[in-house]
Amino acid sequence: MRIQQLFACLILSVLLCGCSQQRERDQQKPAEFNTTYTGDRLERIAFPMGGIGAGMVCLEGNACISHVSVRHALDVFHQPFMFGAIAVQGLENGAKVLEGPVQNFKIFGSPHTGNGSANSNYGFPRFEHTEFLARFPFATVHLKDADIPLDIRIRGWSPFIPNDEDHCSLPVAAMEYTFTNLTDSTLEMVFSYHAQNFMRIRGSDVWGPTYQEEGHSIRKMNSGYILSQTCLPDKPHYRGAFAIFTPEDAKVDTRWFRGGWYDARTMLWKDIENLNLPSDTATGGSTSASLYVPVTLEPGQSRTIPLMMSWYVPHSDIRYGALTPIRHEPGCDPSTNSCSPEYTKQFYEPWYSGRFRDVSEVSQYWLSHYDELLKESEKFSHTFFASDLPPEVLEAVSANLTILKSPTVLRQKDGNFWAYEGCFDSGSGCCPGSCTHVWNYAQAIPHLFPRLERTLRETEFKVSQDASGHQKFRSALPIQKTDHGFHAAADGQLGGIMKVYREWRISGDTEWLRSLWPEIKQSYNYCSSTWDPEGKGVLEEPHHNTYDIEFWGPDGMCTSIYLGATLAMIRMAEAMGESTDPYTTLLSRGKAYMEDSLYNGEYFIQKTTWKGLKTPAPDEQLEAVWNIDYSREALELLKKEGPKYQYGTGCLSDGVIGVWFDAVCGLPEFLEQDKVRSHLRSVYTYNFRTDLTDHVNPQRPGFACGDDGGLLLCSWPRGGMPSLPFVYSNEVWTGIEYQVASHLMMHGDVEMGLDIVRQVRKRYDGTMRNPFNEYECGHWYARALSSYALLQGLTGLFYDAVDKTLCIDSRIGNDFRCFISTATGYGLAGLKDGKPFLEVVSGTIEVDRFVDGNGDEL
Repeated sequence: MRIQQLFACLILSVLLCGCSQQRERDQQKPAEFNTTYTGDRLERIAFPMGGIGAGMVCLEGNACISHVSVRHALDVFHQPFMFGAIAVQGLENGAKVLEGPVQNFKIFGSPHTGNGSANSNYGFPRFEHTEFLARFPFATVHLKDADIPLDIRIRGWSPFIPNDEDHCSLPVAAMEYTFTNLTDSTLEMVFSYHAQNFMRIRGSDVWGPTYQEEGHSIRKMNSGYILSQTCLPDKPHYRGAFAIFTPEDAKVDTRWFRGGWYDARTMLWKDIENLNLPSDTATGGSTSASLYVPVTLEPGQSRTIPLMMSWYVPHSDIRYGALTPIRHEPGCDPSTNSCSPEYTKQFYEPWYSGRFRDVSEVSQYWLSHYDELLKESEKFSHTFFASDLPPEVLEAVSANLTILKSPTVLRQKDGNFWAYEGCFDSGSGCCPGSCTHVWNYAQAIPHLFPRLERTLRETEFKVSQDASGHQKFRSALPIQKTDHGFHAAADGQLGGIMKVYREWRISGDTEWLRSLWPEIKQSYNYCSSTWDPEGKGVLEEPHHNTYDIEFWGPDGMCTSIYLGATLAMIRMAEAMGESTDPYTTLLSRGKAYMEDSLYNGEYFIQKTTWKGLKTPAPDEQLEAVWNIDYSREALELLKKEGPKYQYGTGCLSDGVIGVWFDAVCGLPEFLEQDKVRSHLRSVYTYNFRTDLTDHVNPQRPGFACGDDGGLLLCSWPRGGMPSLPFVYSNEVWTGIEYQVASHLMMHGDVEMGLDIVRQVRKRYDGTMRNPFNEYECGHWYARALSSYALLQGLTGLFYDAVDKTLCIDSRIGNDFRCFISTATGYGLAGLKDGKPFLEVVSGTIEVDRFVDGNGDEL
């Protein structure tokens, strides 16, 4: 018996060893980035198309349309009954939906699958093989099937042109269907596109039979149709329309067969497969429509049919942080679809609603400018992907630009930018108010759309800041004065000062800086007097930050941001002709403190302090402060360890983030570079994992868990982990991963930075997570726009419009080219045989000097 047990143990050991070796081989297998998605990697793809603050629809990996979110909020599971189809005459099985196989998760386990997905098109024939390639803002799906001798490519896109924020804010998208005849014979076929009225809001027909027919209906337009919903008297935001049309000569049917159960869809498929072109039978009250385009292809011939989409939802019920009470005036007349402006202006209204009167105007503009916007968007895409950068970097940067097309971002009727942090599955966005400490990380908009970015600074300093200098880190919507009853955010408010400096250097507009200068000084003075009342150059009093708690005592993270802001103040004061003495003194003191007292020989830490401050200790404050409630057990813990939610001796991934902020804003690093580099290498050594199977995370493990890899927010390699460390410490956030990766690259540790980027993109490879939706507290989370800094991390490219200098500080050799965007144009810049060059593709970029990272001429 003992021999048998030993033998069994031996077999088990061999099996376990084999499993371990297999896992190692799987982990060592090189991942492919910035390339075609196939097989299991198509499972979760959803590629946003739409405009900045205009809503979106998504092109999935199998070419279906989903995530239809045109009502100013995300709706992840909104996949309406809408699809394209092709039917080839004379072929058995020659009619198919122009989509690949249905993803497994949609068959069972997703919302509404318990009744057999009755409202879907999953039961219609479709193509057996699919490939997907993204080249933002374009994505192409390649369909193949043995039954149909056509090469079919579907390219989805919407305008994206640097510095052209208005065209990039249009509520539009397009799908270009290209068919190529692979036979030696002429093929006759019909392309068609079908939709039920997904703009209808359930329950909106309560106003009787007349309203039921006219309130949510479909009407015909040239070569297309419009799905619509009128307002209700007390719901102006119900008004909405969605147009589907083509510039081709199309026959339109705005009423399907009428009947019960599945009659309409049964008869619809018969029309498709028999190449029927149904007569328009609409008599009012239509709920579905189709368009048909006959196509004849000679052998080897190709034809592209653009399918264009536009939408118009001019009102919303979205409002946040406004001080004025809602005035419930008459809202909307359903018979005319006209709404009271005095009522609707109390809520968010999109930019396009001030530019166009209705969906017909949007559609006509989209049609008349289509070729121009396509050409300009292709120019941007070709330029960006001509960069000689690692594929994982190009993938990470471009994939996260889709955030700008998601409902995370809004754009007011007056053109001002406003945003959430991310989006819940449905309903309102997550964490509203253009949150300053989250949007600190985002580096794409200031370079691609600098005018939009400057509106954020204007809101922060001119609207959301009171006379004392207290800045509300969540701005109201519609943008207006708001209350100041909660903590200012130290990292957000101080980061805003650095961002003003960045916007000034990118724009070259010193008068703009001058217009904000009084409020900037007011803001800095508030921060300094509130959190550094002794003038030590460190944030000592409890200070609120992006982890949604307060740090007590000096810490490397927020103090580095304080010092970075102080350096920015020195540079801006010089430009304003004012004394820099107080700022210079604080910078000197703070630098010495950080390097002497917060550096443990490897990395920067926090000195948790809660006694002897001007702020009463937590046990002296009887009332709970927002989300930090001290129970009896927590008070006992406080006596032993100090306040909850600190990091103390931990190695924090954001531990020197202020140094990174300065670098990406065009400022020099202010701490000793050897110590900064040591901190970053410690973060890589202690916080970077290629497998989280044995990692304990009682917080939000969905961002990375199991055999995922990633960079932890914090670790305690020298011990001293608090019993209750800050609330997100065990998590993995892509925005911080990219921040650390790009900072490592700036310090020459390119491979370490690339390791981190690769692990992020492995998690978002399409098998389990959407490659175009890096989520944190919500989908399409803003912090992930820190990925744009990878361009600067590798190349050091930064254009200073004030001095007209282009900095190139390469970490990838003396021969490369990289995309660069400025306030006046974009193109490619880099080194050729060690010599700097700039190729302007669009606009102009005036460069008087090329300089290196030290400011010396190249």
